[in-house]
Amino acid sequence: MEGKYKVHNHVEGATRIRTILNQSDLDYQEVDSLPPRDDLTFSNGFYASCSALFVDIRGSSKLPDKHKRPVLARLYRSFVSEMLAVFAGFEKVREVNIVGDCVWAVYNTPYKADINSVFARAFIANSMVNILNKELAKRGITTITVGIGMSYGRALMIKAGYEGSGMSDVVYMGDVVNAAAKLAAQGNNEWYDSTLMVSDVFKGNLTDTNQALLSWNSYRNCWHGSVVATAVEEWIKEEYDS
Repeated sequence: MEGKYKVHNHVEGATRIRTILNQSDLDYQEVDSLPPRDDLTFSNGFYASCSALFVDIRGSSKLPDKHKRPVLARLYRSFVSEMLAVFAGFEKVREVNIVGDCVWAVYNTPYKADINSVFARAFIANSMVNILNKELAKRGITTITVGIGMSYGRALMIKAGYEGSGMSDVVYMGDVVNAAAKLAAQGNNEWYDSTLMVSDVFKGNLTDTNQALLSWNSYRNCWHGSVVATAVEEWIKEEYDS
């Protein structure tokens, strides 16, 4: 969120803290799917099932040693902008965020078909990184490797911020978000890790065809695979390799 200056008063701060901590547990509802953001206030929240998708760059801390800042800015901007575009390409998207070199999204996935659509976002993202690497290589810029993590489960959706200040954001808390972030951090991390890392519950909701694209990673206790978008990969061959 954008920072907005406002003088801080500790007495008012104590009142805010008390007000929040005294809220009733009844204000936090169990629901079947994620509600619209407009249903959130500073005093309620919702528990719902959803899917989380994370992608981040491996070894990004070493990139400043290889390129000057303007080059790094173009690399990061191209990566982040395309991941945002891919993640937003499914209508059930609820939240898309950027944290450093990580892009992540939360999706409302009440049906198995929705979870399979999130899986499609992941392997399309993988292929778009391949396009990015082709363009980076043409310009003599270091190519990148990413990890992509997916998880399904329940999350607490709340509106957090400073009421009356214009500074607020929607926060998703729970194992589903933490698990997807951890899986993304493991993708392509060691020789035995593929790019896509998938939780057991997420995998169990995929079609037989999509499940067959994944194998068990006994080191990480999850499913993984180097899955790509066939149509995009065919275009890459025609555009760059022919």
